[in-house]
Amino acid sequence: LADDMGLGKTVQVIALVLKGYAEGQKSLLIAPTSVMGNWKKEFERFAPTLRCALHHGPSRPRDKQSFEESIKDVDVLITSYGTLRNDLKLFSARAWHRIVVDEAQNMKNPDALQSKAVFKMKAPSRVALTGTPIENRLLDLWSIFKFLNPGYLGSLNSFRNKFEIPVQRHGDHTRLETLKTLIQPFVLRRLKTDKNIIKDLPDKVEHKVYSHLTKEQASLYEAVVQEVEASLEGKEGMERRGLILATLLRLKQICNHPAQFLQDGSEFSKERSMKLERLLELLQEVVDQGESALVFTQFKEAGEALSKVIRGEIRVPTHFLHGGTSRKKREHMIEEFQTSTIPSVFVLSIKAGGVGINLTKANHVFHFDRWWNPAVEEQATDRAFRIGQKKNVFVHKHVTIGTLEERIDAMLEDKKKVAEMVIGADESWLTELDDSQFMNLIKLSREEVVD
Repeated sequence: LADDMGLGKTVQVIALVLKGYAEGQKSLLIAPTSVMGNWKKEFERFAPTLRCALHHGPSRPRDKQSFEESIKDVDVLITSYGTLRNDLKLFSARAWHRIVVDEAQNMKNPDALQSKAVFKMKAPSRVALTGTPIENRLLDLWSIFKFLNPGYLGSLNSFRNKFEIPVQRHGDHTRLETLKTLIQPFVLRRLKTDKNIIKDLPDKVEHKVYSHLTKEQASLYEAVVQEVEASLEGKEGMERRGLILATLLRLKQICNHPAQFLQDGSEFSKERSMKLERLLELLQEVVDQGESALVFTQFKEAGEALSKVIRGEIRVPTHFLHGGTSRKKREHMIEEFQTSTIPSVFVLSIKAGGVGINLTKANHVFHFDRWWNPAVEEQATDRAFRIGQKKNVFVHKHVTIGTLEERIDAMLEDKKKVAEMVIGADESWLTELDDSQFMNLIKLSREEVVD
């Protein structure tokens, strides 16, 4: 499957796995660490009858007997490329009915250890997923087919001589067409430009982007929870409300990035936050498809850090608008963004950029942190989803697994709560919870922390 971003590769794979469920088939899904949690959540949402588990982290079973025992009742096992490489003996010693490799471009280098580990896996049914146009990156294509259908495209040397060198060095269209004919029966490629695909899509497609906390984030998160538990007892009125709102703010900062919470000038790097890592991966896909994006955050310091890291990692024009931006600069940035013909990213403070501006060049909207009032988020999304927008708009809402972000998101999804929350534009409704409800809301699920 080589779909454009947002066209439902995940749901297609879940449907395929679910189809074999009645026959007791066991599937293995290999994915980057940053998306493992997302896959588990999507399986739980679309195929709740399937038993899905993660094999990852320091507490995972390491010997054959305990590994087999741990997956005895599992229908879908999810692991990362790195864990597969480290635990290859466990994975390759058993029979799998289906192996799914997500972000298959991760094995583009056939000599890399993680690629070699994937190549050693055997199953009668194999699926590779990528949003990258593989026909333009020929060595990636050979590597993916070495997993899917070993030997089909010949040896690496013969592939280079027959296709890669003639096509990429000499622009040989005849060889390229021959290659496309060879791979066509095995590739399902869907593009947003396909009129049949577009007419089947709603105007606005929303989905959740789930990610785990890193160990550093988890330790900071737990420290804040323990601190507030000790402070909450006996607090009343405005003092209690103030403590709750301050706690929500601090925990949100930790879920975003440790550097944002610590405010110690430390590096705002993707290695310290899986949420940031996932945002950058998705933005890269957006840009690779020639499209543009808006990224909303409620924190000025996060917006500044995000715009810097996006500019450095994705290498596209990146703008940042916040409450302190002058009217002249604001108008200049909007004009530049809207009229530029190349992909670009606009980072906005949700309060400053949530109303009154038109950014229809973007057709992807990312809510990096959540404003827990649906009306406020909708207003922000409508910067792109408005009159003048000629494309389908894809809305990505980030949720950190095992934290208050996940629990409050579930509360927002509860239609009975929505009417209460739309009154007022802040998050004060959360201060009405009693102490035990609030502690249950913010406590960390340790089992969801991924190293």
